[in-house]
Amino acid sequence: MRRREFIALIGGATAAGPLAARAQQAANPVVGFVNGSTAEASPHLLAGFRRGLAETGYIENQNVTIEYHWLDGHYDQLNRLMADMVHRRVAVIATPASDVATFAAKAATTTIPIVFGAAEDPVRLGLVASLGRPGGNATGINFFFSELIAKRLQLLHDLVPKAVHIAVLVNPGNPSTAEATIRDIEKTAPGMGLQHKVLSATTKEEIDAAFASFERERPDALLVAPDGFFSSRAVQFAILTARDRIPASYSNRYIVTAGGLMSYGPDLADVFRQAGAYAGRILKGEKPADLPVLQSTKFEFVLNLQTARALGLEVPSGVLSIADEVIE
Repeated sequence: MRRREFIALIGGATAAGPLAARAQQAANPVVGFVNGSTAEASPHLLAGFRRGLAETGYIENQNVTIEYHWLDGHYDQLNRLMADMVHRRVAVIATPASDVATFAAKAATTTIPIVFGAAEDPVRLGLVASLGRPGGNATGINFFFSELIAKRLQLLHDLVPKAVHIAVLVNPGNPSTAEATIRDIEKTAPGMGLQHKVLSATTKEEIDAAFASFERERPDALLVAPDGFFSSRAVQFAILTARDRIPASYSNRYIVTAGGLMSYGPDLADVFRQAGAYAGRILKGEKPADLPVLQSTKFEFVLNLQTARALGLEVPSGVLSIADEVIE
């Protein structure tokens, strides 16, 4: 064998490995994963989603490809993003914690399966015909984010019993969740003797501006609405609430581990696991129309005791006793 032929043979064999791997990955079904937060703020959620896929036999980069689309609050990109995924015919669109992304997916396709995580009743939102028989191209999990607003407000009031004026921060870029939060606050707050003022933010600068407004009209406490973008601003919220010494309640435990005061909500890692498992079942051939909408049963109250002390709050023993996790 001539030397040139030998080198060409070795070169071809060396290239075949990566080429084969790329060809295998290209042949894998593609799951388009869309989230309003950032990857940095969501490692536990990603782990849950991958775990759910693995439960049905799908391992990322082996027999399934996951395309990650992190919006970081830029919900105006959704229509273009969904149109692109529909054009490329991804196998499944997964929107495990974003109603606004689910609405965009539903508007873009009636055929590609969608696995959602809905913050409210998906029947009332028009996502499915019924919980038991969704009947269309979408199914998923109802994790009751919005329905838990009253419970979060009560826990915040228990922590700060002298509070009268409550600020409520919503993201109008996520309209269904923002509207549900305001609706439930208006229904619940008067019965607790609380007055509330709604503030809006869609960017990190607008979050800063909302806190700057507290210099003119300082609230006794703050309730932050559920939102993927807000979850990605955990450090910003922790810094601002510490600076202004404002007790705040969140829906996501991640903000509390970053220094926030308290959160109450579903176990989102488990929600993402369930979404991953449903995506896997659909890849195996099951139809969304036949997969009943699941409902979260795991909820967690997380309290940062160190933050409470820094704010000068004396945590009642009754509140401490019901916390699922206490960060010292």
